[in-house]
Amino acid sequence: MNAPTLMRLRGFLRKEFLQIRRDPSSILLALVMPVVLLILFGYGVSLDAENVPIAIVLDDNSAAARDLAARFDLSRYFSVTRSTSMQEAERLARDHVVDAVLRVDSGFSADLAHGRAEVQLLLNGVDSNKARLVQGYAQGVLGAWTSLRMTRGAPAPRPAVILQQRVWFNEAVRSTNFLVPGLLTLIMTLIGVLLTALVIAREWERGTMEAILATPLRTREFLLGKIIPYYFLGMAGLVITCVFGVAVFDVPFRGSYLALFLLSSCFLLASLGLGLFISSATRVQFIAAQISLIAGFLPAFFLSGLLFDLESTPDFVQVVSHIVPARHFVAISHTLFLAGDVKRILVPSGLILAGMATLFFSLARSRLSLRLEK
Repeated sequence: MNAPTLMRLRGFLRKEFLQIRRDPSSILLALVMPVVLLILFGYGVSLDAENVPIAIVLDDNSAAARDLAARFDLSRYFSVTRSTSMQEAERLARDHVVDAVLRVDSGFSADLAHGRAEVQLLLNGVDSNKARLVQGYAQGVLGAWTSLRMTRGAPAPRPAVILQQRVWFNEAVRSTNFLVPGLLTLIMTLIGVLLTALVIAREWERGTMEAILATPLRTREFLLGKIIPYYFLGMAGLVITCVFGVAVFDVPFRGSYLALFLLSSCFLLASLGLGLFISSATRVQFIAAQISLIAGFLPAFFLSGLLFDLESTPDFVQVVSHIVPARHFVAISHTLFLAGDVKRILVPSGLILAGMATLFFSLARSRLSLRLEK
C-alpha cells in the first residue's frame, strides 16, 4: 500500500475502533458471550445420561442375582430403585418415576449355571436417543459383570463374540470434550456474521454513509476498515474460548496453536465476508439481522455437526451442509482439540474455508457501491 492509502485506512480504522468502543454491545458480544455460552454448554448441556432412574425386580434372590443388581448400584449412570414386583415397576415407569426396568427371572441362577442366563430390560422410548444411551449403559454394566465372573471362574453367560472396546480421542467419553471445541464455531459465527451484517446498514440508517462518500476512501479501503476491527474481536473470542475450555473444563488440546490460528482466521474471514455481503445487500439493520440469523447462525447450529453426527442425516441434508462454512470448521476444531494435526482433515477444510472467504469478499465488493444510488 502507498502512503495515501495507508493514511486513509488509518483514519477510517480509528473511526471504526472509536465507534466500537462507544457501542459496548459489540464488545460484550465478543468478550462476554463466549464465557456465557461456555458455562451454559459446559455445565447445563450434556449429551451424557447419568443417574438414570431404573427399577430392578429380582424374582430370583440368589447370590448371583443380588451381585448383578449391586453392579447397577455401583454404576454412576444409574440410580437404582428396588421393586418387589413387576407390577410395581411398571407403575413407576408409567408415572415417569423411572426410565428403565430391569427384571431378573426366577430361573436366572439355574440358567446361569448352563451359561445361557437372560435378563429383561424395559426402556421408556419416548426419547429415543436417551433410550439408546440407557440401553448401551445397561449392556456395559452387564458386560462388566460377566467379565468379572469369568475372571473369578464363576458361572457366567459366554457370548459367541467378546467385544474388547477402545475409545479413541475422547477416552473419558465426555460430551463436554465434544461440545466445547464446537462452540468455537458458534461464537465466531455470531461475531463474524451478526456484527458485520449490521455495520454497513447502520451507516445508511444513521446517515453517516453520506459523509463517508464525501471522502476519497476507496472500496477496498472501506471493506478493510470494516473487517479489521471485527477480526480482532473474533480472535479475542477465540482466545477466551480456548483458555476457558482447557483451563476450566479440562478439554484436551492436541494440535498446534499455529494451525488453530491460521484455520480459525480462514473461518473468521469467511464469516466476516458473509456478514459484509449481507450488509452490503440491504440498508436496513433489522432485515440484515434477520438474514444473518437465517444464513449464518441457524446453519452453523444445525448443519455443522455441532450437536449431532451429520452422517445420520438424509443425503440431501449432507450435501447442503457442505456449503455451510461452519461444518468445515467444526471438523477442524474437533480434530485439533481431540486428535491433533491430522493434515488430511485440516488441509482440505482450510482450503475450502479460504475459498469461501475469497468468494464472499468478492461478492461483497461487487455488491457494495460507494454512492447514494443502488
